[in-house]
Amino acid sequence: MQPTPTEIRLRKNSRMLVVAFNDGSEFSFSFEYLRVHSPSADVVGHGPGQETLQTGKEGVVITSIDPIGHYAVRLVFDDGHNTGLYSWTYLYELGRNMEANWRRYLDRLAAAGYARKKPE
Repeated sequence: MQPTPTEIRLRKNSRMLVVAFNDGSEFSFSFEYLRVHSPSADVVGHGPGQETLQTGKEGVVITSIDPIGHYAVRLVFDDGHNTGLYSWTYLYELGRNMEANWRRYLDRLAAAGYARKKPE
């Protein structure tokens, strides 16, 4: 069975997007996590090894969620980023692999000498 959302809640005050799926899974994504893991070419590039490390996204806010057919959403961020299409499968994978993805991101930031700041 393909995972599909049963509910999507935008929580701007806590900077979280909560997505519940038809298998009973529910994931709470920080806006920063979704922004730095955008599936857009700006972030992932056009092939392996072309990823661009995203920095300075600690305080980013999702300003709108645009449905794309019955398979995805476009998240619009207040830093102007709006080109990533988050398919249901991709969101589900981001949720299931959140801990490892976040650890890898923090390790990449540290290797680049970037110190995260507290969101305002």
